[in-house]
Amino acid sequence: MHAPTRFLVLGIAFGWGCSDPPTSARTIDASLIAAPGAVEGALAGQLLAFASTRDQDAFQVFVVQENGLRPRQLTTAPNYNARPNWSHDGRRITFTSCRPTDSSCEIYVMNADGSGQTKLTDNFSTDQMSVWSPDDRRIAFASERDGTSQIYVMNADGSNVTRLTFDGAFDFQPSWSPDGTRIAFQTGRDGNDEVYVMNADGSNPVNLTNHPASDAFPAWSPRGDKIAFRSDRDGNGEIYVMSVDGSQPTRLTNTAAEEYYPAWSPAGNRIAFVSERDGNFEIYVMKPDGSLQTRVTNDAAWDADPAWAITVIR
Repeated sequence: MHAPTRFLVLGIAFGWGCSDPPTSARTIDASLIAAPGAVEGALAGQLLAFASTRDQDAFQVFVVQENGLRPRQLTTAPNYNARPNWSHDGRRITFTSCRPTDSSCEIYVMNADGSGQTKLTDNFSTDQMSVWSPDDRRIAFASERDGTSQIYVMNADGSNVTRLTFDGAFDFQPSWSPDGTRIAFQTGRDGNDEVYVMNADGSNPVNLTNHPASDAFPAWSPRGDKIAFRSDRDGNGEIYVMSVDGSQPTRLTNTAAEEYYPAWSPAGNRIAFVSERDGNFEIYVMKPDGSLQTRVTNDAAWDADPAWAITVIR
């Protein structure tokens, strides 16, 4: 694993002595509320959900316009609220929360304005990294409930939890294919981090990267023809893209800084990612060929875990 590990896994100590967390959302401007549809529209995907320590150094979920303007805080529960993932209808966000009232870190869901925060998992081991299926009927996630972290899937209401991977290694970071038939994920089963793909029922896992370096954070493109990922094969963590069969890996970023967590825009014309190139971890966007790299957030805190919304700005 490479820095920053507190974003990669929840292997950090949390203070459980806090008071019961509030579940109401902070006020969000009506023009920032997600509206379904308009995937190919000119304004599609202009909202980014992300996690930040800017609220008293505790990770919280925020939403911001793609140009970095008008950030709004959606969660206020103490300790850790991160890993947001937006449903494809633009109405809901899943996220990982480690609340004093829970036995461990759990997966929650909330409305796009931060209201209606509801716990979907209830387990003594960490549940995290939730991602919606393309039809929004299922959620894939990583859990340590059976020992090491493995990939699971559940219905959108938290029911019918099904385990998909069964190796003894560390499997996490699931990413659905746009047609819902396959799931890419990160695994350590070959002795180092690799990007694999499997059928949505867990069958036929295939190593796509097969490289001695660390390959991680897979993100499937909306068209289904590319997978973005992070690799340190050229000396430090950079963002790459490859074909879905693992061929033609192409480096998109090239700095001395650590960069990770690629996230495609709904129309597939931009990739958000996290970089420390300007001194601390911030969110950037670029074109799929790596050009026009632009900083989105600008705060002394750490900003991470970008997730695009299929929205329009009204």
